[in-house]
Amino acid sequence: YVYPYPHVDAVIPLMSAGQLLPYLDLPFQHASPTVLKRMRRPAHAENTLARIQQWRRECPQLTLRSTFIVGFPGESDADFELLLNWLDEAQLDRVGCFKYSHVAGARANELDGAVPDEVMAQRYARFMERAAGISSARLSRRVGQRCQVLVDRVQGGEAVARSAGDAPEIDGVVRLPASAATRPGEFVNVEIIAADTYDLRARLAN
Repeated sequence: YVYPYPHVDAVIPLMSAGQLLPYLDLPFQHASPTVLKRMRRPAHAENTLARIQQWRRECPQLTLRSTFIVGFPGESDADFELLLNWLDEAQLDRVGCFKYSHVAGARANELDGAVPDEVMAQRYARFMERAAGISSARLSRRVGQRCQVLVDRVQGGEAVARSAGDAPEIDGVVRLPASAATRPGEFVNVEIIAADTYDLRARLAN
């Protein structure tokens, strides 16, 4: 987890050189400059898409995760559509979303333009559907690739592992047939053979 963005610029070369795991969790929260300004986020003037493109040019193996808020006070239909379009452009690997809710003592409680619950729910559903489609497409491109995974557990003849792009208990997993090589805590080299929305299936690489 790294923020603000100049700090990310500083760690990307280390990730590219293999000195840091190439996985970043960044608090983008929204794409609309208007909403970000109401959130009092200093990033409201940042061209985040340009930064993402630059980071990926420098470190092609980079995995990007972020979480977003829908229904923040004052979020218009246009703001939300901008967020969906931004998501399409950014093609983040891992995405989470929350519906805005009051937090005791938060300044946002005093803002006008409350978004109705039913509108918030619709936006949340549309956001998650869009994010799931992006995840499915990005994972499908990994079919046929080889990578190293860490085995977490073995159950029912199946090993459950994760790659460098899978945070434990947050992201998806890599599933493969259990064998003498797939002991918990061991690294194994695998070939990706199938993908679904969030998980990968693999077999031991020859």
